[in-house]
Amino acid sequence: MATFKDFRNDVKPNWCPGCGDFSVQAAIQRAAANVGYEPNELAVVSGIGCSGRISGYINSYGFHGIHGRALPIAQGLKMANRDLKVIASGGDGDGFAIGMGHTIHAIRRNIDITYVVMDNQIYGLTKGQTSPRSAAGFVTKSTPGGAIEPSLKPLEVALTAGATFVAQGFSTEIKELTALIEAGLNHKGFSFINVFSPCVTYNKVNTYDWFKENLTKVADIEGYDSSNREQAMQAVMQSEGLLTGIIYQDTETTSYQEKVSGYSEIPLTDIDISLTEEQFDKLTKEFM
Repeated sequence: MATFKDFRNDVKPNWCPGCGDFSVQAAIQRAAANVGYEPNELAVVSGIGCSGRISGYINSYGFHGIHGRALPIAQGLKMANRDLKVIASGGDGDGFAIGMGHTIHAIRRNIDITYVVMDNQIYGLTKGQTSPRSAAGFVTKSTPGGAIEPSLKPLEVALTAGATFVAQGFSTEIKELTALIEAGLNHKGFSFINVFSPCVTYNKVNTYDWFKENLTKVADIEGYDSSNREQAMQAVMQSEGLLTGIIYQDTETTSYQEKVSGYSEIPLTDIDISLTEEQFDKLTKEFM
């Protein structure tokens, strides 16, 4: 059985010292080992941004896609090889700006993949511009007078779009974060996991200390029921989204693959698609 170390490779991350993404990487590696995956059973697909590099830092199949397109690639992988365990990953800019359309539709489809968003409320790779997650008044190079738009609320969006698994973690709470990713990997359907992953270089507002002072664990809310969608939405709205833990989980709704008529039990990757010369000639004649 694979261990945490088996999901390591020799590629050294070039994130800034103190970046929250280091912990997210470790949590993914630990979770994959804890649920019993082997490196050749896992694929990590990422987009563009500092967080997009994560697919190259984990010893598994990896695909570094283009900006905002991690989810369509991940969905295609899962449909082509139903036996492959697929994690999509990216930042708040990748998933909630250019990739927002893909995020909404992946959620509502409920394809059996896990999506981990590293949310630092800023564009880090391009040197510190406002992202969809930056709060109103946030001062950056692109908003020197302060952002005039309100911050996007990812947990509310996910719940509204019909997500069957919604969780949120904090990169310093690696034990809890690992458990959240494990739960997401074991969930039959689309797992949305937002992770507060502070940018120590460009975001001097949403710091580690700021999150420690403002976050609340759902486990500390008396009577909280993560299977109650209405209660989950109410808790998210009352806390301004500053909750950690499994916010909501629906174990009754079937995944996309289970609804597809005629979806082969044999992965496409294992099907012999070679053609005889006769079959090839017949096909080409149709286009002549």
